[in-house]
Amino acid sequence: MNHSFVRFLMVGVVNTLVGLGSIYLLLHGTGASYWVATFLGNAIGACVSYVLNRVFTFKSQSPVSGSIMRFIAVILACYVIAYYAAIRMAVWGFHALLPEYGQAADDAAVLIGTGLYTLLNYAGQRWLVFPPEKGVGSHL
Repeated sequence: MNHSFVRFLMVGVVNTLVGLGSIYLLLHGTGASYWVATFLGNAIGACVSYVLNRVFTFKSQSPVSGSIMRFIAVILACYVIAYYAAIRMAVWGFHALLPEYGQAADDAAVLIGTGLYTLLNYAGQRWLVFPPEKGVGSHL
C-alpha cells in the first residue's frame, strides 16, 4: 500500500475531527444551512489539512506561494463536486424511501460528501498540489 495514502488517511482523521465536527456544530448548533455549514467546516479543516499534508504526508519542498493556490483550487473543486453529488444522492435516496425525511438527508449527504471529498482530495493533492519532485525517489 502507498505510504503517502496511509499518512493522508492519518491526517484525515485529524482533519475529520476538526472539519466534520465544525460542520455538525454549525449545522445543528447554529442552524446554519447545509451549504454554509459544509463550506465553513471544510474551510476550517482545509487549513489543518494543508499544513499537515505539506509537512507530514507529502513532505513537500515546493514553494508555498505556488502550492497554496493549487491547494485552494483542488479543495474548492473537490468540495463542489463531492457535496453536490452527495446532496443529490441523499435527497434522491431518502425521497425514494422516506418521503418525510427532514434533516436526515442533509446528515447523510454530509457523510457521503465527506467520503467522496476524501478520495478526490487525495488525488488532487497527490498529483496537482504536492506532486513528486523530479529526480527524487517516490514519496512512499
